[in-house]
Amino acid sequence: MTQHFVPPVPRAATIDGPAGPLEARIEEPRAGSPVAVAGVVCHPHPLYGGTMQNKVVHTLARAMQELGAPTVRFNFRGVGSSAGQYDAGRGELEDALVVAAWARAHWRCDALWLAGFSFGAAVALQAAAIVKPLALVTVAPPVGRILAHDTAHPRCPWLVVQGDADELVDFAIVRSWVASYDEPPELVVFEGAEHFFHGRLGELRSAVNGFLAGRTPDSGV
Repeated sequence: MTQHFVPPVPRAATIDGPAGPLEARIEEPRAGSPVAVAGVVCHPHPLYGGTMQNKVVHTLARAMQELGAPTVRFNFRGVGSSAGQYDAGRGELEDALVVAAWARAHWRCDALWLAGFSFGAAVALQAAAIVKPLALVTVAPPVGRILAHDTAHPRCPWLVVQGDADELVDFAIVRSWVASYDEPPELVVFEGAEHFFHGRLGELRSAVNGFLAGRTPDSGV
C-alpha cells in the first residue's frame, strides 16, 4: 500500500442493465495505463438505504485502487438513478453480472476482483460462480438471512471479513458457515466491530488490501 496515495476523482458512468440504465461511478488510479485487474463492488440492501455511496463500499473500492486497480461501484436496480425496482436478489445478481462484463470490456482486461458488503456480499458470492473473479471479498455476509449454508464455494481465493459485535449478522453463524466448507475461505474477525465498521474503516481497508495484494494476474495464486 502506498503511503501517499491520492484517491482518484470519481467519474459518473451509465451501464446498460437488464432492467434499464444502471448508475455507476468509476475511479481510475492510473488513468491511461494498461489495466491488469479491475474491481467491482456491490452495495448493501436496497430497501434499507444501501447505495454505492456506502462507506464500506467506498473502503473496499479504495483498497483495490491503492493496488493500482480501477474500480466500478454501481447502484442496483431501483436505487438512485438506476432504472427498475428491487427484485429480492434475483435481478440484482443480473445487475452485478452485467457490470462485471462491462468492467472487463471497458478496461480490456479479463482479471477481476469482486467484492460486496452485506446484501452486496451475498450478490457477489453468487456472481462469483459465473464471473470467475481472480479473488472475492465478502464483508458481513448475511448468512441465514439471504445466504444459505449450502452456497457453492467460488473457485478463487476468498476473504470473509466479519465483526464479532455485528448487530445485524450473527457472528457465530458466520463463523460456523465459514468452517463448514471443505476449503474454508480466509476469515478475518474484527473484535468489537459492528455491522458498519464505524471507526474501523482504515483497518478494514488494510485487511482487504493485504489480501488482494497477492492476488494479481501475474502472481500465480
